[in-house]
Amino acid sequence: MARRPSTGEDGVVTEASGLAHLVDLIKHTVPPIHPAGIPFVAGPAVVALVAGRRRWIRTPALLVAAASATFFRHPTRVPPVATGVVVAAADGEIALVDTAVPPTDLGLGDAPLPRVSTFLSVFDVHVQRAPVTGHVESVVHTPGAFLSADLPEASSRNERTSMRLRTTNDQQVGVVQIAGLIARRIVCDAAVGDTLTVGETYGLIRFGSRVDIYLPAGSIPAVAVGQRAVGAETILATLP
Repeated sequence: MARRPSTGEDGVVTEASGLAHLVDLIKHTVPPIHPAGIPFVAGPAVVALVAGRRRWIRTPALLVAAASATFFRHPTRVPPVATGVVVAAADGEIALVDTAVPPTDLGLGDAPLPRVSTFLSVFDVHVQRAPVTGHVESVVHTPGAFLSADLPEASSRNERTSMRLRTTNDQQVGVVQIAGLIARRIVCDAAVGDTLTVGETYGLIRFGSRVDIYLPAGSIPAVAVGQRAVGAETILATLP
């Protein structure tokens, strides 16, 4: 005879409620995978499944699938509610807080602007998020070298995708995804004419690299070199 689920005093099915709570807990604890990473997870997983009892194939395949799921994790983030701030576009270590002439493909002129660079290791979350709410004015992919992303010259010499945003206050912010020694694939889902909300995921760099943010003149940086940044949540600067 099948056992009926127990109910509480209010008539609510406790087993169903407990299962729903468990599922909800898993959703909040285990981040989903970015769609671009699904082939990297599914491929090794299928190999492990086909391998059956052949551990010498199954075990490495499962390890690759698990590593890929970690690399392409896409956790939920909650941006700050403060106005006039720029949040981190990526997880990682703040590598540069300085002023520099932005790449010509950003279309921000040839005068030095405040810049904050975040270096992503292979252990960091790889997705990029909009640093401000704004209208996408340009997206330009520029072929280039694959120097180590922690070098200052990587900003202008490496392969990159540059995006310019215009905020509701008519200020321009540039975001540059930069490839590196290992990272050879940049994904940018944003297109000219789109409107991005602060913290919204718009792309990713496969297996690490660097993201530069160019700010309007007069912006006040709020981070220091060596500080860890959390994409969409860490405040990098205050706009003028």
